[in-house]
Amino acid sequence: MTTSAAPRSCSIKEAAALTGLPASTLRYYEQIGVIAPVSRGATSGHRVYDEDDLDQLMSVACLAATGMSVGDMRAYVANGRRGSSAAADQRELLEQQQRHLAVEAERLVLRRRYVDLKIAYWRSVEDGDASRTRQLSAEALALAEELRSVTHD
Repeated sequence: MTTSAAPRSCSIKEAAALTGLPASTLRYYEQIGVIAPVSRGATSGHRVYDEDDLDQLMSVACLAATGMSVGDMRAYVANGRRGSSAAADQRELLEQQQRHLAVEAERLVLRRRYVDLKIAYWRSVEDGDASRTRQLSAEALALAEELRSVTHD
């Protein structure tokens, strides 16, 4: 005799805990069409998330964690409904996000270098090393210019 487990369902609070997304974000994503409308409890009218909803939410949570825009997430989910005919569109969305993340990584490296320079600058001030302080000040100014140019690209 085999027993089949009842399909899993959960409340918005449980879905939020499982996905790491706040309940307000789950409602917002549903409202703007990032995720499909969620079924409601027959008597309570509260959202009831099934396994498919949770799978979709986990996917969207991962996309959100990459910093993908809400519009791109909406397109990604809509493309997913189209199946294999949307493979090129899905790939392009992800490649675009990959490029965006590469730029963000470059900016982060520059910001960290700037902080390192400023720490060294203030260390040289503490040590009374005027020559090193001037050198580090010039390097920090040059790096600040580089940061400004990368930030505005």
